[in-house]
Amino acid sequence: MRKVADCREMPSESGCTLTISGEEDEVVRAAAEHAASVHGHTDSPEFREEIRHSLKDEHVSVR
Repeated sequence: MRKVADCREMPSESGCTLTISGEEDEVVRAAAEHAASVHGHTDSPEFREEIRHSLKDEHVSVR
């Protein structure tokens, strides 16, 4: 199942609205890189695990 990381669900002074979705490892990697480059977080294995635990399942609406 695809996973989603949504910046709107994290406390942020910037009000970032980025949402990243895809396979779990892709989302963790992209979210960690985004958090480091945009929000000043330190990308570490521990931080990536925090991201992994915060991911939600992607719900796709069928039309």
